[in-house]
Amino acid sequence: MDLRGFAATLPIKPGVYRMIDKAGEVIYVGKAKALRKRVSSYFQKGELSPRIALMVSKIASIETTVTRTEAEALILENNLIKSLSPRFNILFRDDKSYPYIALSNVEFPRLFYYRGALDKKGKYFGPFPNAWAAKESIQLLQKLFRLRTCEDSVFSNRSRPCLLHQIRRCSGPCVGLVSKESYGLDVKAAGDFLSGRQSEVLLGIEERMIAASNRLDFEQAAAYRDQMQSLRRVQEKQYVSSGKAVDADVVACSVMGDSACVNLAMIRGGQHLGDRSFFPKNAAGSAVSDVLEAFLSQHYLSLPPPPLLVLNGEIDPGLIGEKVQVMNHPVGEKKVWLDMAIENAKLSLQRMMGEKLGQEARLEALRAALNLPDAPSRIECFDVSHTRGEATVASCVVYDKLSMQRSEYRRYNIDGIPGDDYGALKQALKKRYGKGDGIVPDLILIDGGSLQLDAARAALVELGICGVEMLGIVKGEGRRAENDRIVFSGGQKPLQLERDNPGLLLVQEIRDEAHRFAIAGHRAKRGKARTTSTLEEIEGIGAKRRQRLLARFGGLQGMRSASIEELEQTDGISRALAEKIYRHLH
Repeated sequence: MDLRGFAATLPIKPGVYRMIDKAGEVIYVGKAKALRKRVSSYFQKGELSPRIALMVSKIASIETTVTRTEAEALILENNLIKSLSPRFNILFRDDKSYPYIALSNVEFPRLFYYRGALDKKGKYFGPFPNAWAAKESIQLLQKLFRLRTCEDSVFSNRSRPCLLHQIRRCSGPCVGLVSKESYGLDVKAAGDFLSGRQSEVLLGIEERMIAASNRLDFEQAAAYRDQMQSLRRVQEKQYVSSGKAVDADVVACSVMGDSACVNLAMIRGGQHLGDRSFFPKNAAGSAVSDVLEAFLSQHYLSLPPPPLLVLNGEIDPGLIGEKVQVMNHPVGEKKVWLDMAIENAKLSLQRMMGEKLGQEARLEALRAALNLPDAPSRIECFDVSHTRGEATVASCVVYDKLSMQRSEYRRYNIDGIPGDDYGALKQALKKRYGKGDGIVPDLILIDGGSLQLDAARAALVELGICGVEMLGIVKGEGRRAENDRIVFSGGQKPLQLERDNPGLLLVQEIRDEAHRFAIAGHRAKRGKARTTSTLEEIEGIGAKRRQRLLARFGGLQGMRSASIEELEQTDGISRALAEKIYRHLH
């Protein structure tokens, strides 16, 4: 294919282009304001970065899609990058689920932590960079404004104040200890506080304090005084603050060798809420501006950007949109924010590279201990959990690319062989590797001894899979970690490594993760089975009534704590049926 000639025939319209190699694999996806100009630029005489030059050398053909607008091209580009994962595109992990703090739209609004799509059922503040920052803010708001955090089902069925009221974290609206008007003022103050209007909040509390004092309600006036003092202490402790209620994202990129890190700091209402670091794939040889453009286009595809972006590199002005101000050379407090983000990006990248070297050393130590020709890259570990044969669950966890790959973990429900660990392992391995998708690890770990290992080996033989290293790891004397032994199939003598051997520590970490994942799945399955079976034993409780009871009380424990009157308030539960449920559970 004459690539230069093909590029000259393209229209001067916005669109997306796909670079394809000889094997028919898409190796790069890009967008353009004008397809002809952008694609032709790859084949003009001039300097290309080593990374782009390598990509161009592998292009066998090009495909294009014309779009109506550049915005449509951006959306199509990101959708193709997600689905195809081209090896020359800078790829960021698709993690758009950021936490928010929400206030519900009800008579006495509830303050709560929220993740998910935003709707009209509440007012949302954020996003926050991580769960810790959001939950810490909720605890602070409880102390300052004493808003309720309980579920609506709990709120509507309280007959006396809860513990949070007793420790002065809730004003007790569930039992009428605060008026709707007074509670509404607290809700407004909390919203203003989250929006960065602390000065307005302080002024409002001061006015309420003076009013309480004028009507000789000195106890209430003292409470407002204490609230004002707490707010002022919060302002003094603010990590980074602005005199204005600024909403901004500060994005800084650091590049070292073939690795890159993007640090995102979130400023909401003038308050620094925290930061988060991202490590892209395929960033080798990329400039800071390239990494920033890739991050911004992928990050803000479904997440609305704030009015201001502060960056440490130049980007295409049309990438985000005209309504967003982009600042590359900030001054004052914004420069402080950017300098902090740059430093955090560098530190995160150094830490990641150090961890990578440590993981490589652990794999090499494991290779040496097992006398393998090459260090394993992908390791999968299996474990089985049950309680006397009940609710048997097998887990499979994955270690790959020098870290645990949680998105690839799998659980398998084991049926028909209660209490048979060996049969459960065989069934799990057949489910895992019997699909024929070609994903076979370099090393399979089994949490167990030689009998479990033989059962797992038999499963692979039945599937026709051979040449995969497999070993077991068993607890030694006293079930102490330092006495763990590595077990081999074929009668080979077990191996006990030094307690601080990096290879042993890696195997133990993977084994413990498989054990944790299996137990969590087993407990969930067992709890669900026991809850359902207990309610099924009560005559007159069908599937719909079971669902309503569980939704209202959250489980058997909540139902056992409920009175007959509270049970009766559930939709579809009569007085006689409530008494029957109460007797059965007690």
